[in-house]
Amino acid sequence: MSVSAALLLVGVRTFVSAQSAPTQLVFWGSWTGEGEQQINTMVKAFNASQKRIQVRYVPQQDVETKFLTATVAGNAPDVMIWDRFQTALYAPKNVLAPINSYLTRDKIDPKTFYGEAIRELTVGTNIYGLPLTVDARALFYNKTMLQAAGVQPPRTWAELRAAAIKLTKRDANGKLLVAGFALDDVGLFSMWLKQAGGSMLTPDGTKTAFNSPAGLRVLEFWDTLLNKDKVYEIGFGRGEGNAQDPFVTGKIAMGYNGPWNISSYRKYGQKLNFGIVPPPSGPTGAKGAVMGGFGLALTQASRNKDAGWEFIKWWLANSNNALTWGKSSNNIPGNLKAVDDAYFQRDAFWKPITDTLTFATIRPAVAGFPPMEGQALIPNIQLFLEGKQDAKTALQKAQVAGDRILADNANK
Repeated sequence: MSVSAALLLVGVRTFVSAQSAPTQLVFWGSWTGEGEQQINTMVKAFNASQKRIQVRYVPQQDVETKFLTATVAGNAPDVMIWDRFQTALYAPKNVLAPINSYLTRDKIDPKTFYGEAIRELTVGTNIYGLPLTVDARALFYNKTMLQAAGVQPPRTWAELRAAAIKLTKRDANGKLLVAGFALDDVGLFSMWLKQAGGSMLTPDGTKTAFNSPAGLRVLEFWDTLLNKDKVYEIGFGRGEGNAQDPFVTGKIAMGYNGPWNISSYRKYGQKLNFGIVPPPSGPTGAKGAVMGGFGLALTQASRNKDAGWEFIKWWLANSNNALTWGKSSNNIPGNLKAVDDAYFQRDAFWKPITDTLTFATIRPAVAGFPPMEGQALIPNIQLFLEGKQDAKTALQKAQVAGDRILADNANK
């Protein structure tokens, strides 16, 4: 064989070898610890399912900030575990890749997922990922305590108040021993507002709408529970001993919580005899719950978008894989067929959450909403709960600051 022929043969072999090498995908998320193990369960299963693509999960702290920096530097990941709440803020920055063409090509109907979750991943007509998890807060209660007090799990605000009063225990000196209801998360204001029949923003999403009779109704109800009925004290049971969960230690009889705690609470068995019901309805009968959760998104900077999509599609569009993910991670998947499985629908703990998800809605998908809520609304409501300003002042100040933040973000 001539030297030139030998070199040509080596070149062909090198080309074939390069062509057969699997595409390497870099996958970012903020999940560490047990969450990282759950993610890697699916990554390993995908890698073993075929030979064309290999995924490597790299957990990151402050993942959104690092993602923006990496995008500018040219070393962004291919796929991300994406907080859907941030989509309206980040998608306009052209850092996420829309998946519409992939959905059309592979005949995947967005209606096979929770509609609200898809809506949270959508800006304009573009869809920027598929739902990985869905969640909503529901009312967790201590069955033993409720049975001893002779009360049923509440279905309305009135029943919630009556039950909380009966469940609250103080010693002879008035020291709180058991809180009837934990009113400790001001971030749930939007959920309560829905129950009161109100809205966070105007229909066009340009201004706040919570400074309203419904908003005042929420804060007045909170004030009644805290300062008249005295069913809770801010910070009660937090940071004591080994920072044990006050619901586990019996310091709190009822409180709003999410599905992420179900598996850990179940481990206590009869030592923590708890139940879950959907959020009680408001004074006019309105139901309200807020859907949250994560998605898997393609990054705009990725050079391997086709391979990234194959990974996302395998995990989330395939209902069997989505169900495997739900079971192995104790998360509710965004795939409706997977959630319809008996694992979720016939379980006394999961069913109240999935029932809640039937009426849960996302927070407004407006670019300025996350900073408005975090910088204007929550700080002012926190001051109200601490007794440092009244309800009307809190809502008024939050409205002024919130409208300004919405306008600033709309103009970017």
